[in-house]
Amino acid sequence: MTKTIGLIVGSLRKKSFTRAVAEQMAAQLPAGFEVKPIDISKLNLYNQDLDDENRAPQNWTDFRNEMKTVDAVIFATPEYNRSVPGVLKNALDVGSRPYGASVWDKKPAIILSVSPGAISAFGANHHLRQSLVFLNMPTIQQPELYIGNVTNILDDDLKITNEGTLKFLGGAMQTFAEFINKLA
Repeated sequence: MTKTIGLIVGSLRKKSFTRAVAEQMAAQLPAGFEVKPIDISKLNLYNQDLDDENRAPQNWTDFRNEMKTVDAVIFATPEYNRSVPGVLKNALDVGSRPYGASVWDKKPAIILSVSPGAISAFGANHHLRQSLVFLNMPTIQQPELYIGNVTNILDDDLKITNEGTLKFLGGAMQTFAEFINKLA
């Protein structure tokens, strides 16, 4: 039976380095897995009053329902001010509510962080990891996926040119697939 892996990218840029790397990585999942891109760009900011008053925006409901159809999640994030972009944190918040109905609970996850800088979005990766612990998402510990100096490994079409990086990301997808199957 095919397992569906949600791909959530915390960058909204048209020519996002993070999205480019994440898509090429996800494409290396082995047979039996399919990738489902999850759009978080149109989610209204989370406000608990809307849930409490049964006025949740339709985009929250659609997102929550879509997340219920995935078996695991690949999170890909750039780093904004040493943390995750607001759009990604908002998606975590929308999906974690209403209380007791989190769409994240027990879904296996893996985190990829991408940056043009040398620190490789380390801060964002670990802030995201901290949230996933609270959300009860078993998360791959090794390999850690920090891709720094990303502009040195992408061509003008945002294709990864470094064979070592491609091999590393492919190995991570194999590890993630084994992890998902073990938890199933």
